[in-house]
Amino acid sequence: MSNQQSAYALARLPIGFSFLGHGLVRLPKLQAFANGMASSFESTILKYEFVKYFATALPVVELLLGLALLLGVKMKATSTAGIFLICILIFGSSLQENWSAVAIQLFYGLYFAILHLFADYNGYALGLKSIKK
Repeated sequence: MSNQQSAYALARLPIGFSFLGHGLVRLPKLQAFANGMASSFESTILKYEFVKYFATALPVVELLLGLALLLGVKMKATSTAGIFLICILIFGSSLQENWSAVAIQLFYGLYFAILHLFADYNGYALGLKSIKK
């Protein structure tokens, strides 16, 4: 493994564990999480049921995205999916006027963009050859 490949593998770990953790802690309390998120959007233009459906799917998406990041699976597609998810979350946080959340989400978006930019350095993950494209 080259220095660039090992650096890229190490760069995937923090965001991968973050997304994995988000998914893992929310799944056991999925209905409470979804109801709470939907309730937090009552003062916005988004309908309660729409937000609840999204919030029910979100932890699963976060978990799968976290696993893909940790394993280095199809990093261009994974980072693109991550950016799209972050854009949706930024839109929601903007509707709530939650600017501190937007700032954090912008950081995640930048992190995904950097992973996308350097995806050609994706090499091995956890001792297994990862899928590059």
